[in-house]
Amino acid sequence: MKQFRLNRLFHPRSRRCFDVAIDHGFFNECAFLDGIEDIARAVGIVADAAPDAIQLTVGQARHLQSRPGRFKPSLVLRTDVANVYGKKLPRRLYSRMIDDPVGQAVALDAACMCVNLFQIPDQPEVGEACVENILKLKPLSDRFGMPMMVEPLVFQPNEKAGGYMVDGDEKKIIPLVRQAVELGADVIKADPTDDVSVYHKVIEIAGGVPVLVRGGGKVGDREILERTAALLAQGASGIVYGRNIIQHANPAAITQALMGIVHDGLSVEAALKLIPA
Repeated sequence: MKQFRLNRLFHPRSRRCFDVAIDHGFFNECAFLDGIEDIARAVGIVADAAPDAIQLTVGQARHLQSRPGRFKPSLVLRTDVANVYGKKLPRRLYSRMIDDPVGQAVALDAACMCVNLFQIPDQPEVGEACVENILKLKPLSDRFGMPMMVEPLVFQPNEKAGGYMVDGDEKKIIPLVRQAVELGADVIKADPTDDVSVYHKVIEIAGGVPVLVRGGGKVGDREILERTAALLAQGASGIVYGRNIIQHANPAAITQALMGIVHDGLSVEAALKLIPA
């Protein structure tokens, strides 16, 4: 049954996935709301651009799933909430899974669930909580045929790069990706390495589990398109971008440009022409 839902997640021609993450409001950070203040409008614009999936929370999934008709992006349901992204961290950090995650995913007609696997300097308790979340989710995922996307995230020290600054060191990303696979991930959502040319090592360590690459912080059009093309050439099975879509001046156009690269093999120059000056 998992494959039936994965068939809704991956494009039938390219067998890749372009998932737009619009779940940022879950994490109680004001800066994360830029571009999604009007969530219904944001979801509508992205859905009209027709990526393969949109990642949403239990509280906002209705904006996608209430759209009529069969031809809309699949839902990836975010199943955990955390307080680890602030520039100044609170005294006590947590990562908590929603109640009855698979039941809620089934009720919302999701194609996949997403759960974090954090590695934060000097915060082993948060990593332990993530492992516990995944261990609880795995047998439910198998029993009900609901694919589990695990998101391994390696953070830089907060005093060095407070906020939402991930560590692109492949020596840290690779073992965490492998742990996610060992825990039973059906799909991996991982950060790009600082050196994109070594990303094939991340693909290799995943052992056949499809790897989707996170977008990270907002960058210029050429940079995100060039990085996407390079990561796909390294063997990535698709992308999960958030702020590079929802904070773009023209979310529909950048979505179309990225889809051209992901699914149609467009060159960067051809994709750039799809974005109005």
